[in-house]
Amino acid sequence: MADLALSPEQLDRYSRHIIMDEVGPEGQATLLDARVLCVGAGGLGSPVIQYLAAAGVGTLGIVDDDVVERSNLQRQVIHGEADVGRPKVESAADFVARQNPDVTVEPHEVRLGADNVEELIADYDVVVDGSDNFATRYLVNDACTLAGVPFSHGAILRFEGQVTTFEAREDSPCYRCLFPEAPPAGTVPSCAEAGVLGVLPGTVGCVQATEAMKLALGYGETLDGRLILYDASDMTFETVEIRRNPDCPVCGENPRIESVHDVEYEETCAIRAE
Repeated sequence: MADLALSPEQLDRYSRHIIMDEVGPEGQATLLDARVLCVGAGGLGSPVIQYLAAAGVGTLGIVDDDVVERSNLQRQVIHGEADVGRPKVESAADFVARQNPDVTVEPHEVRLGADNVEELIADYDVVVDGSDNFATRYLVNDACTLAGVPFSHGAILRFEGQVTTFEAREDSPCYRCLFPEAPPAGTVPSCAEAGVLGVLPGTVGCVQATEAMKLALGYGETLDGRLILYDASDMTFETVEIRRNPDCPVCGENPRIESVHDVEYEETCAIRAE
């Protein structure tokens, strides 16, 4: 049970949460006790970190091994000109410290890989995947699904974005139910190659932050089993049903992936050959 002894400053800061019947002081105390891991502090990670910190999610883990580049500033709103050349986890931690002293940042300046993902996610209640490559997306999916840790997935390119949540329940689908393997290398361009509208990650990242908060609060219905496709060019949202695949190699009836070490993540994200 979360400690309900909110300070006068916290009662003031979170007053718009506290007056909501669905949150209240107990819900805010729950948020202050929550631990969320943000994979990536870039385009998607920026709004996720910004809004979760503002909302009083007490501990934010941030995984990113990159440094701030000037080309990031068009969309990565928690970083500024003075941060160019700094590790993104350091810049993000400073941003959160300025925004909300209630929030503790646990920076992980490492590249997420099979050798550290299980240890990292074990310390958190919810994972938000804001990564920009297929290898990390499949790694997060496999690790979270095997460990039973819910996570939110988001992806962006040019004017389009997609977002969903996988609750890692027994009857829930996972990312591999939607995309069994990564597309061949070179067939899907990166944002660096094709570009991305600067405000697009704000929309997708805010949905991810909303999902993380609902999971932390245990309130509402998440996107588990649904994928939102957003097209900013004509301002349309389409929802696609995601069904659990009984033949899925990680969450199916006869799973073949029992550990992240069973997968070769740098190529097709497929199961390693025996």
